[in-house]
Amino acid sequence: MNEMQERRFCQCCMMPLDNPEDQGTQADGTLSPDYCRYCYQNGAFTAPDATMEDMIAFNLKFNAEHGFPLGPQEQAEANMRAWFPTLKRWKTRP
Repeated sequence: MNEMQERRFCQCCMMPLDNPEDQGTQADGTLSPDYCRYCYQNGAFTAPDATMEDMIAFNLKFNAEHGFPLGPQEQAEANMRAWFPTLKRWKTRP
C-alpha cells in the first residue's frame, strides 16, 4: 500500500480493509468499499440486529482472545466508544 494512500476501515467493526479479500460483497458480487467480509455479505449485514454495544463487546472479546492487538482492554474500549459512533453503520443507530 502506498504510504500516501489513506487506510480504509470497515464502517461497522473498524477492521482494516487493506486487502481486497478483507472486503465484504454487494448483492451483485462486487466488493463493498465500506464493510468487511465478516460484517457484510451479498449486500446485507451478517448480523442485521446487532447494536453498536454488541459490536464493541464482540471486539473486546476478540482483543482478549488474540493477545490484545487493539491494546489494553480499557484503552481499546475507550477508543471504540469514541470511533464507533462516527462509523456509517452506527451513525443512525444506537
